[in-house]
Amino acid sequence: MLQEVFYWIFNMSITSAVTGLLVMLIRLIKKLPKRLTVFLWLIPFFRMTVPFGLNSPYSLMSLLSKITTKTITVYQPAEEVTFSMTNFVMAANSYFPITYKVNILEGVFGAASVVWIIVYLAILLMLTVVYFTTLYEIKDSARLRDNIYLSDKIMSPSVYGIIKPKIILPLSYKDKDIELIVLHEKTHIRRADNLWRVLAHIIVAAHWFNPLCWIFLKLFLADIEHSCDERVLVKIGDDRAKEYALSLLESKQSSTVFASAFGGAKIRTRIENILSFRKMTWFSLTVFIALILAIFYVLLTNAG
Repeated sequence: MLQEVFYWIFNMSITSAVTGLLVMLIRLIKKLPKRLTVFLWLIPFFRMTVPFGLNSPYSLMSLLSKITTKTITVYQPAEEVTFSMTNFVMAANSYFPITYKVNILEGVFGAASVVWIIVYLAILLMLTVVYFTTLYEIKDSARLRDNIYLSDKIMSPSVYGIIKPKIILPLSYKDKDIELIVLHEKTHIRRADNLWRVLAHIIVAAHWFNPLCWIFLKLFLADIEHSCDERVLVKIGDDRAKEYALSLLESKQSSTVFASAFGGAKIRTRIENILSFRKMTWFSLTVFIALILAIFYVLLTNAG
């Protein structure tokens, strides 16, 4: 059973790598708003998590199937509706259960599956320790107001926790104007960004052997910050963009695993994006959303 799980995890990892590389290229288009393109990262993360998908002749996998992939039908409720799994490895003769083309492959995947689960569980244990250690470090923070706290143990404003998130500010921020900083952190809370951070780490941990998945995770976390910046700018208006950029410039670069930090991601890049930000018209927004949905359809469907 474990061997079969790893076989499909390995295939899913290759599929997510292909779709993730395309998302990386798409995100380089500067005119695309980050608050929309951040959703594109759902595609490789979905591919890392769900082994099957709906078939379509317009799928990217339909193109790749002519070169290297094989489609394994899982469920066909109707003649024109088929759910399948994409198989890049193509090392088996049958799949439920898996029988390999060469006997040695069974031993290889059997040994690899044991190594995979041991490392995966070790990473999950490490992430759990980091999560609760982080919460323990800020447990003695002093309440400023509402869910805003002060602590001398952090360098940059951050949101900690998932169920009852708290905005933790460095002690030096006690007498500063924190309006825009708090607005940024409340945007993280409203979008449940800490939950997405945790889920992303758990998913990527299952693909620890694939370096591209870790790169996707890093870019996804950076785009979360860019997206949050844009949503704040939409709310406060272009005329306060310089003020917002200045408040970010005054914060220190901070790297936290499970907390959304105001100083997270590359500050220079974020400031450049903030200062070049322009609000979209409803027409532009509609076009961009249609484009994002089309990309979802092409990259999430399987060869049909």
